[in-house]
Amino acid sequence: MAYDWLIDALEDTWGRIELVLSTRTERDFDALTSCPGWSVRDVVNHVTGTELFLGGTPTPELTGPRPGHVRNDLGVNNEAFVAARRHLGADEVRADFRDATRATLARLRSLDDEQWDAVAWSPLGERPLHQFMETRTLDSWIHLQDIRDALLEPADDHGPGEEIVINTFEAALPYVWAKRVAAPEGSLLRVNLTGALARSVQVEVRQGRGVAVPATDVIPLVELSTAVELFWRVMAGRINAEAFLAASATDVRGDRELARRLAASLNVVP
Repeated sequence: MAYDWLIDALEDTWGRIELVLSTRTERDFDALTSCPGWSVRDVVNHVTGTELFLGGTPTPELTGPRPGHVRNDLGVNNEAFVAARRHLGADEVRADFRDATRATLARLRSLDDEQWDAVAWSPLGERPLHQFMETRTLDSWIHLQDIRDALLEPADDHGPGEEIVINTFEAALPYVWAKRVAAPEGSLLRVNLTGALARSVQVEVRQGRGVAVPATDVIPLVELSTAVELFWRVMAGRINAEAFLAASATDVRGDRELARRLAASLNVVP
């Protein structure tokens, strides 16, 4: 089937979350993550809650004041599932995560290519199912790293989920350079990534739009070199622009003001 690779990426990512959590204590589940207001327990319950919601489970009522980090209807839905499941113990959280994600995988394996390509409702708007499930992989893989970071065991496993994350963030660079940074017409950006998923990306502004272009000898207006793990972290909002630019693995050449605007514009995860 055309989208087996996407099912494999989800299964791999969720399997790694299961492995990380397999021997963790209640205290570990209470460790705070970089997601505002969320512990490891909350992050896992968020992933579980999303799969339950997509499988047809009604959204619980969010009682009490809305937390400051909740800024839209999708955030309310996410927070409702997290808050409703916050009382669960570690064993229940692990079991519910396993059951919900495996149910999703079974449902996805039953679909044909036409169903994967069909445009339908999603929490992010109408889009083909395969596109939305790439977003689910991205979200789950980044939360895997949130969990690892909170437990002080960061790892870089270079699985298929990471490839989807880096490819997605690379595809966002033309929009960031042309629209968010408002780089001038004809200006060239070069982003060099080092690591297992190393690549060099060139983006040029043409008629007000960012366009990916082949490698060229032209000196870019801004050249940004950094490690893959720093690139996805700043794109996902896990580190801020100042920390990103100050990191020893980050090197910036060219227009300094545009480079600062670029760093401040890289977070594309709401």
